[in-house]
Amino acid sequence: MNDRMRFGIFLAPFHKPGINPTLALEQDLELVQWLDRCDYDEVWFGEHHSAGSEISASPEIMIASAAPRTRRIKLGTGVVSVSYHNPLWVAEKIVQLDHLTRGRVMLGLGPGSLPTDAAMIGLSQKDTRGLLADGLDIITRLLRSDEPVNFENDRWTLKDARLHLRPYSNFDLATAAVASPTGPKLAGKYGTGLISIGATTAAGFDALALHWDVIEEEARHHKQQVDRSKWRLVGLCHIAETAEQARRDVEYGIEHWFNYFQEIAAFPQMSMPGQNAKEMIDFINDSGFGAIGTPEMCKAQIDRLWKQSNGGFGAYLMLAHNWANFDATRKSYELIAREVFPHFQGQHLSTMNAAVRAQKMRPELAAVHAKAVETAQEIYSAEKDSRGAKAAEPAE
Repeated sequence: MNDRMRFGIFLAPFHKPGINPTLALEQDLELVQWLDRCDYDEVWFGEHHSAGSEISASPEIMIASAAPRTRRIKLGTGVVSVSYHNPLWVAEKIVQLDHLTRGRVMLGLGPGSLPTDAAMIGLSQKDTRGLLADGLDIITRLLRSDEPVNFENDRWTLKDARLHLRPYSNFDLATAAVASPTGPKLAGKYGTGLISIGATTAAGFDALALHWDVIEEEARHHKQQVDRSKWRLVGLCHIAETAEQARRDVEYGIEHWFNYFQEIAAFPQMSMPGQNAKEMIDFINDSGFGAIGTPEMCKAQIDRLWKQSNGGFGAYLMLAHNWANFDATRKSYELIAREVFPHFQGQHLSTMNAAVRAQKMRPELAAVHAKAVETAQEIYSAEKDSRGAKAAEPAE
């Protein structure tokens, strides 16, 4: 596994109902530009169609909009709800984006998390995981082979289906997981990466090591190769220069975010207690669900996840949440890049060790330097005295 941990965000996105949606989407794109400037590695855009808060219907459109505004950050679908779409078109769109971005795309796939989305197209949640399995099989065959795909179930029919374009790059393909083994089983069967969206929930945290065990077991059975560097864990953070400032920052929007999961989104894995901002902040910090405070608290959360994973993972993604206003949100991501990245990417040791070495050598070298200055002064004084003596001699 690559030793350099990657950092990014999982951008649903969450916005308070009633605010200007045009401005909200524009700020999401501005945030991605900021992350690119701060040297984040990746961002994953969500797909949602109901419930008022997660207002991005097409991660592919968000990727197409973000690509020309950014320089190096990778852009992923986080995730395409495969059960809603013909898998041939899912593959076709990501391949086109692969070409347009010159290989900066990533394809994340899931069953679809909002029951209110599925209900509008006559789809039951009990069927979405099976459709994900069927869709992933089709998509991997299309991406990895030129052979035509024939398939039929109650939802899709494919006859001699092929991609119009071959992929530009060998882009990352990942499946999503919360607590159930469905995502890890599929990741192992098809040799994809895994996005553990609920990594810091109680059920998701407890399942972390099990998830990788499932992936490895399935990969062995299906003769696939899997790599921990393609395992991404999603957590929650808001960071400021002091813990007190961070708590003040999130009073802006944390109650709306909790209310969305408590009262609106039928997504029980993310249901959390708390009746006011203080209780909500305390729950986030005390339960290990996230970190609202200082860079050191963010480091501690990632360390905790690393140990629980029983072998490590490749990327830590922050769930974008709009707990704070836009300026404080950007400041949080900047502080994480400045203070947290180096701890997990190794850069802090080189500069810290250099400082320690210089400190140890300072007394000896300072003495040498001082002596050199003293000698230079003595030489100059002698030269000056010599010129003065010559000037005083009588002319012949």
